[in-house]
Amino acid sequence: MNAILRNIVPLAALCLSLLALALAVWISPWWLILLLVTLPVVALGLYDYFQKRWTITRNYPVAARLRWLFYDLRPFLRAYIVEGDLEGKPYPYEARNLVHARARGETDTHPFGTERDVAGEEYQWVNHSIAPADDPDTDPRVTVGNEQCAKPYSASVLNISAMSFGALSANAVEALNWGAKHGGFYHDTGEGGFSPYHQKHGGDIVWELGSGYFGARDKGGNFDPSLFAEQASRDQVKMTEIKLSQGAKPGHGGLLPAAKVTREIAETRKVPAHQDCLSPRGHKAFKTPAEMMEFAARMRDLSGGKPVGLKLCIGQPHEAFALVKAMQKTGIFPDFIVVDGAEGGTGAAPLELSDHVGMPLIDGLIVMRNALVGAGVKDKVRLAASGKVYSGYGLAHNLAIGADWCNAARAFMFSIGCIQAQRCHLGTCPTGVTTQDPRRQRGLVPEVQGERAARFHRKTVEALSEITASAGLRHPRELEPHHIVHRIGVTQARTIDKVYPFLPEGVLNDDPGSTDYADWWAAADPDSFKPRTDLGRARTSLHHNSHLKEA
Repeated sequence: MNAILRNIVPLAALCLSLLALALAVWISPWWLILLLVTLPVVALGLYDYFQKRWTITRNYPVAARLRWLFYDLRPFLRAYIVEGDLEGKPYPYEARNLVHARARGETDTHPFGTERDVAGEEYQWVNHSIAPADDPDTDPRVTVGNEQCAKPYSASVLNISAMSFGALSANAVEALNWGAKHGGFYHDTGEGGFSPYHQKHGGDIVWELGSGYFGARDKGGNFDPSLFAEQASRDQVKMTEIKLSQGAKPGHGGLLPAAKVTREIAETRKVPAHQDCLSPRGHKAFKTPAEMMEFAARMRDLSGGKPVGLKLCIGQPHEAFALVKAMQKTGIFPDFIVVDGAEGGTGAAPLELSDHVGMPLIDGLIVMRNALVGAGVKDKVRLAASGKVYSGYGLAHNLAIGADWCNAARAFMFSIGCIQAQRCHLGTCPTGVTTQDPRRQRGLVPEVQGERAARFHRKTVEALSEITASAGLRHPRELEPHHIVHRIGVTQARTIDKVYPFLPEGVLNDDPGSTDYADWWAAADPDSFKPRTDLGRARTSLHHNSHLKEA
């Protein structure tokens, strides 16, 4: 009986087949049509029973395939039926719906009060003022470029984060650049090169160079200064950026398989077509923090004096401090640093790296802010934040911590049609955003979706202005850590400057021992990314001494 139950589907199909044959003989040959359904099920049952690859279908012919079907449907059933408004990952329905509503020009207001647990430990809020500002800046900008820069750039407080052509479709890149052009914000190319689709609509560009130097490399994969100067000197390129790591897969590099390296992508990246395209883990052009500063200065000169910056996910704190020590040693200051949070997205990354490598944005942003402020160089280097930003509050939160502006990637993907189907790595994106299949890209019309990207940007910045005004301020640069409150228990809430350490100006130069970063600062070396002291011994000693003080 157990064996019959396990094989019930093909056996039932066999019985129906025999019944159809009998009815065709006794009543009407039309009953033979039923065999078109039953015989394939019988054949599939026989195949499943005798195949040796899958244990479950061998024991449960045909029926086990229903399990596979529901596995395939599971993400969609959860997203559309099961999940609550605040439960979805990586972005809940509430976040996706907010972006979609703003992009489409629909109402983004919310009725009947907050649905968040205001007593929960994850709850945060902005301290408002009894005297709100009457005239907040509705288009707040940030001037990027220190005294070593000949062509400063006025950046929006919200811009498109790095996403490469190849990871994104041609139509998606076009749509985003259309939005940047008409919305007055910049579009970061990602490390995949400055493609014709970035150039078509003339939106402001930040050209990112990763370890593969795509678009500015020789045949050996080395940085080619003449190719770089040719592209970076174009009027559309407003700033250039050295990518050291990205949040979703820091220290990983990447490989674009030969099948995806079309002639178009190959031409943009300056690599051979139809061959694997490797993005190494690290850079060839420099090996030390000081050499990196010299390379940044070279890029700035080659671009005609345009701002140059660094982008990284913070990992070991002594490396962030090594960067500022290198600035002090060489006298070379990058114009900006973009901190990418470990919660950032990517088309494909090992699960372990996405989940457990790199600092989340808040932690990394505070470390980099403290490195710049503590070393007394924050006035020369702007700081940007990138990682899961989609709302006016997210902007306000990061700016209060110390960022000068924010970049967003997935939020802008939502604005041009992404539905979080999470098929980016398979080339089967249903909305044409992350696929190179021209038939799938057809659904994404750049001018239509580009307008939505611009509208999403405008309404989100307006929401930031509303928050800024409610705090009694005119420009979001005036936001400070004490404006943001984090709940740390049901009965306790503290302003963020009482939750995280915020260093005063110059303290790392004058009295590093008084800070929580004393051992990391001592380990930082401007001439090496390796620690100059034994951090294991230093940290153990620090832990031991703190226990003695408590005793």
